[in-house]
Amino acid sequence: MTATLAHHGVVALFVWMALDAVLPAASELAMLYAGALASGALTREIDVLGTRTTGTSAFLAVSLAGTVGYLLGSLAGWGIGRYGGRPLLERHGRWFHLDAERLARAERWFGRYEDWAVLIGRVTPVARSFVSIPAGVLEARLGRYTLLTAVGSAIWCFAWAGAGYGLGASWEGVHKGWSYVDYAVAAGVVAGAAYAILRRRRSITMARRASDSAR
Repeated sequence: MTATLAHHGVVALFVWMALDAVLPAASELAMLYAGALASGALTREIDVLGTRTTGTSAFLAVSLAGTVGYLLGSLAGWGIGRYGGRPLLERHGRWFHLDAERLARAERWFGRYEDWAVLIGRVTPVARSFVSIPAGVLEARLGRYTLLTAVGSAIWCFAWAGAGYGLGASWEGVHKGWSYVDYAVAAGVVAGAAYAILRRRRSITMARRASDSAR
């Protein structure tokens, strides 16, 4: 992701944030790094539509690219949910990481906060990527959905880009810290998979023993 942003600048950021609107794609890290590039503290400048630059104009460019990209991705997600509906999620929900449990959670979220669930969701880590499609499935009003998504996305993108801009040359330390998180998550996944396999094998073994005893 960082290599893509370093080479293609705001265009890559726009696409990345549009993707994050329907699938978790580490939008925090993307905006943080884009802000660090815009600061000029790193060895690379950021590409803004063919011009490599830094400073306030670069900061505004990356913040707006992230905001608009996320908004358009959110509208696409709303359309997928609105016109595909529950049957789409029942058949292909795994591709969007939206199983029945997550959809039920989204329904409770919307039931509790109504339209404001969109704004709250857009500034909530992880949950923000699971708002778009359920909003369409639950038939959230498009006009209000668009407005609240735009506001929430702007808050998110300007805040994270601003944090990256402020970090500047300290980015490498932050990036290294994120890599440790990646290792921890990977270790957790491996441990969970191993546990599930052992538990499954134990259940099969016990079932066979019970069957043999019955005979």
